[in-house]
Amino acid sequence: MKKDKVKWVVESLLFVHPHPLTLDNIYKILENEVERKVIREVLEGLLAEYGEMERSFQLVEVSGGYQFRTKTEYAPWIHKLRKVRPIKLSQPALETLAIVAYRQPIVRSEIEQIRGVDSGWVLHSLLEKGIIKILGRKEVPGRPLVYGTTRRFLEIFGLRDLSGLPTLQELESLKGER
Repeated sequence: MKKDKVKWVVESLLFVHPHPLTLDNIYKILENEVERKVIREVLEGLLAEYGEMERSFQLVEVSGGYQFRTKTEYAPWIHKLRKVRPIKLSQPALETLAIVAYRQPIVRSEIEQIRGVDSGWVLHSLLEKGIIKILGRKEVPGRPLVYGTTRRFLEIFGLRDLSGLPTLQELESLKGER
């Protein structure tokens, strides 16, 4: 398949898919007709091309994949059209989520030690929303559940991977700006 055709196929796949597509997803869809290297080059080209365009949407690398997203400045009109309610997280849920994100893999007792309060209902709520998941059990007495974030977490917060989380220094500097 010619590179231009690969570009158009990849672009159309990204356009219609509701979630980020990984390089592996695209490779499998193309049924091994195209080398991974070519797909990667096409994706990098599309990222650059859409980055230069002055459009209401952009191609972003998020949650280990690629996805078209509208720019945040157009959110008020999109919400009117789609009647989408953003995920609302309480202060305890945000605290717990931050602890899980920065300290994963982590068990409930460690979360509760940091927060100073019971966190069972908050963990349950985050699990239901698909923002965190159970990674397994820790090999200690009682074999407690181990928690970590999901790909949905990365998607919601627009992160490519966990390295995109702000550092503690960056968070402290934000506090000082208030």
